[in-house]
Formats: sequence, C-alpha cells, structure tokens
Amino acid sequence: MSKKGSHQIKDYFDFVVPPLEGFWWQDGVKGIDYAHKERFNFISCIRMPDFVTDDVLTWTKKEAAVKKGLDFSPVKLLTLTEGKCVQIMHHGSYDDEPATIDKMHQFITENNLKLDFSDKRRRHEIYLSNPQRTKVENLKTIIRLPVKEKKMNND
Repeated sequence: MSKKGSHQIKDYFDFVVPPLEGFWWQDGVKGIDYAHKERFNFISCIRMPDFVTDDVLTWTKKEAAVKKGLDFSPVKLLTLTEGKCVQIMHHGSYDDEPATIDKMHQFITENNLKLDFSDKRRRHEIYLSNPQRTKVENLKTIIRLPVKEKKMNND
C-alpha cells in the first residue's frame, strides 16, 4: 500500500528519497561549452525503487494533480543503462566545475579513453548536498562523463 492512504502498491516499502540527479547537454555542442551556460538543457531525476512502475507513476501523477492543482504530465519514469563512464567528486561551487572537468579530461586522455556524448549519453551530475542548506564551499557533486575506449588508429 502507499505510505499515506489505502491504495495498494505491490512490493511497496518505505524508502529514503535519494539525491537529485541531472543530465546536462547543449544543443549543437559536442561536450560542454562553459562560455554559454544559458544554453544548457537538463533533465532532473530522482531514483525510484523497483516498485515504482508505469502504473504506480500514472496513479501518483493523478493524485498529485488533484491535490496540488498542477500539471504533472511532463513527469516520466526513465530507465537507463549508463555504460562506461568516468566520475569524480566535485567539492565547492558549481561555477568551479570546469577545473574538476579538466582533471577528468586528463584522466580520460591518460587512460586511452575518449568522450562519448550522444542523445542517450550525457553529462550526469548527482547532487549530494542541498545548496539551500550547505555553504557553497561544502557542496558535493558527483560528475559523470560518458566515455569509450579510444581506437588505436585515427581515434
């Protein structure tokens, strides 16, 4: 059953809501162009346990729309297989991420990898800190970049 109410949800259990995650990209840009942050597009996500199915999400969206009077039609249940990535823990301001990304690029080069951005493989950030409650210098963000092996020929 759901946490509040009598609606039955198969295999339901109480869970702690995981951190906010984001997938970032810029149309027409391969990689990231920090000089034009206003062009960022993003998808915000929160991981859900396996009992959250399409049917559960449909019911939840209807209930929330009635209670809140808002349109929840853009909310979707996504399943993804991320593939090979490099990741790093970034400490501090989001504006300082380019220096951390530079470290990732160095690691990628040193390990015979290359970036592998596409419509299905984007920059992925996991926000471990709440910016409304955490000093900027104490923010923690996991940054993931999609990669693939570099071919020995002209890659």
